[in-house]
Amino acid sequence: SKAAVSKWETETSYPDIQLLPGLASYFDISIDELIGYEPQMDRDGIRKMYRIITEEFASGAFGPAVEHCREYARKYYSCYPLLFQIASLLINHSMLAPDQQGMENLAEEAAELCSRVRTGTDDPNLGQNALHLEAYCLLALRRPEEVLELLGPEPPMTGTPEPILASAWTMSGNSDEAKKILQAAIYKNIITFLNLLPSYMEVCAEDRKKFEESCRRLCAVAEAFRMDKLNPGIMLTCYITMAQGWSALGEKEKTLEVLERYTELVCGDIYPVRLRGDEYFDLLYDWFEEEL
Repeated sequence: SKAAVSKWETETSYPDIQLLPGLASYFDISIDELIGYEPQMDRDGIRKMYRIITEEFASGAFGPAVEHCREYARKYYSCYPLLFQIASLLINHSMLAPDQQGMENLAEEAAELCSRVRTGTDDPNLGQNALHLEAYCLLALRRPEEVLELLGPEPPMTGTPEPILASAWTMSGNSDEAKKILQAAIYKNIITFLNLLPSYMEVCAEDRKKFEESCRRLCAVAEAFRMDKLNPGIMLTCYITMAQGWSALGEKEKTLEVLERYTELVCGDIYPVRLRGDEYFDLLYDWFEEEL
């Protein structure tokens, strides 16, 4: 009969659903990939999801927030930009876990998501960001050998494309876009500098001259670009690192001086803490919204 033929065709054309996990495991892919299910979330959706879960973490709903991260990761396992943001949420809030094991579990989950993004995405910028975040997760897990293997012993010598892009926009008659690109590049490199100096100060903590000179140069750059206003979050980290270093060197007065700066900043009008522009960086507001 037609019903029997239809039943036979169905049974012989499609594998038993119970076989799917085994097949996916055999081919080292997800079940979604096996059946061609690749859900994607657009950029606005990712931003909305990120804000909602961030607010959940901030409200103290740690368990539900983590579970929502996992639900999104399962549902959108092929949406690499979203997976990267989920990894960021997990590692950035891992210190809220109730114990050390919970922190390590979240760092491990974040590292695995980053690895998937790094090996699966066609976007070189996203892949590079995932690489760096994966390395950070591994460092948090105290696995330095894996970090060195992942990143290599020395960072690659690469140039920046912004001057070329700016020249191209200028030649095309769009000087505003050229200015925005260069402003963003300057801003990013200042942030990079202010991330590097505290790390260098920690390494040079026992070398008083190097530590003191690093503090001087950091403060000079931060003051020149008004980073207390533009990025107070990173300056709080810088001040704490400086205070710890001066305290370790037995410099009580300098320690208190830096802590006073920290206190003045943290009690000031900086909330909500976010990246800002000013009259110099006057073209960055759209960039903040679009790219970060």
